[in-house]
Amino acid sequence: MFELTLQVPQPALEDVSDALEALDALSVSVEDADALTDAEQALFGEPGMVPQQIGWRHSRIRALFTSRPQADDAAAVLAAQDFFGDCRVVGVAAVQEQDWVRLTQAQFAPVPITSSFWIVPTWHEPPEGAQQLIRLDPGMAFGTGTHPTTHMCLHWIAEARGAAALGRVLDYGCGSGILAIAAAMFGATQVDAVDIDAAAVEAAARNAEANRVAVRCGLPEAAQGRYDTVLANILATPLKVLAPLLCSRVAPGGHLVLAGILERQAQELIDAYAPHAQLQVAQLREGWILMTATL
Repeated sequence: MFELTLQVPQPALEDVSDALEALDALSVSVEDADALTDAEQALFGEPGMVPQQIGWRHSRIRALFTSRPQADDAAAVLAAQDFFGDCRVVGVAAVQEQDWVRLTQAQFAPVPITSSFWIVPTWHEPPEGAQQLIRLDPGMAFGTGTHPTTHMCLHWIAEARGAAALGRVLDYGCGSGILAIAAAMFGATQVDAVDIDAAAVEAAARNAEANRVAVRCGLPEAAQGRYDTVLANILATPLKVLAPLLCSRVAPGGHLVLAGILERQAQELIDAYAPHAQLQVAQLREGWILMTATL
């Protein structure tokens, strides 16, 4: 494979990206050309929100092609376009062949949740002292236990075993199914895992089967009735929208556990849930918080 690298100002970014896709680029990635300098620019947003802007003031585009002639032809075609006037071809370089599967797997190591509870990818041996573990293939779904939001939810589940019965559990926005699997392992009487993404539902069902636990996986409409524990590790904006729905799924005296929330967003969530529940911050980890309520 060969990588074509371009320097592109923000106004031309969308046109150049679209053109590269039309020129059969295998992939197109965009990064801040000013990264690690005083001119570096932070962009923030969440899924479903309109981005502040497309790209950075100075963006670097990397496009992969199967052959050198394809990459060279793409550069020549782009150079002839009106919108390419302020852009620059940085160069074309061969991409060294690598074992991408091995490299991807190397990113995921066993993750300790407590001293005895671990998340262990299927290609790793369980660590010594791991009494309770989840075997996980991340697949295309979010949730590997490495992110602070997932870690805090798993820690809450592990601790809830002694402090309060999990009972009937709903994992709303289940991703890989990791929270649902943990709930089943730690004594939940029944676990429903739902997600709007069909790929996530498939990944959750596959991971639950691999861990030999009973989890009912489906789309959101599969959630029926009320639950003793409702878990939702999503993001602040959808969590605010879902406040009435999630609270309506919690049985009297049941637990609501929310994650995917930045520390600075705590009051927004408290206000959004105020008509239904009194949220409080239960954990803080690397700028992310876990919020809980008992209804």
